[in-house]
Amino acid sequence: MVYGKILPGIFQARPNRFIAHVEIEGQTEVCHVKNTGRCRELLLPGAKVWLEESANPARKTRYDLIAVEKVRPSGTLLINMDSQAPNRVFGEWAAGGGLGFVPELLRPETVYGGSRFDFYWEASARRGFWEVKGVTLEEDNTARFPDAPTLRGVKHLEELAGAREAGYEAGVCFVVQMAGMDHVEPNDTTHPEFGAALRRAAERGVEVLALECAVEPGRLAVRRKLPVVLERGKVFPVSADI
Repeated sequence: MVYGKILPGIFQARPNRFIAHVEIEGQTEVCHVKNTGRCRELLLPGAKVWLEESANPARKTRYDLIAVEKVRPSGTLLINMDSQAPNRVFGEWAAGGGLGFVPELLRPETVYGGSRFDFYWEASARRGFWEVKGVTLEEDNTARFPDAPTLRGVKHLEELAGAREAGYEAGVCFVVQMAGMDHVEPNDTTHPEFGAALRRAAERGVEVLALECAVEPGRLAVRRKLPVVLERGKVFPVSADI
């Protein structure tokens, strides 16, 4: 996926989940944050961020904050933090045959049971669901999800397992919005219930997939598959490179 007009800025503050104060060419602008998560380890005062300028003159905010540069001892890491980007990237990848086939139908936002899954697909006699989770939390080259407790995420996993047992194929895909990670794992420290639900879902036949992205300020694209470590000694393997 490719953004429109991109420009850099310096993060100053985040008064609430939806907006940030960003310095752009010496002026402070109120920008829309395209991620309602906490992102506390990313949005630090003085951090370099990347913005997309809106072409809509009627908008209250002129810019969207879409990426941030995280300073680490090993070097700066560019992280896309647009929460809408993972679904777009996964949709493009899956429609192009990334799953090993080209779906005859790939429909977003489809209700099943008590959940709304990100994608429903059909291919010949096969049919199934995918739920997509964007990953922006990095610790020592390990990508972890979630960065905050997510009861909704636990419910999605339980519903995916139910769909699998009802005869559908089902999977959860972690779209890692940064490059250079070793693997993905559930963040049991922050939300052990999610990790437990992910392991149960995998045992009940839900596919667990992780896609690492190549990240540029104005572009995000699937780079390769990553292994998912469900727990020590148990790895959801990579079936093939992209």
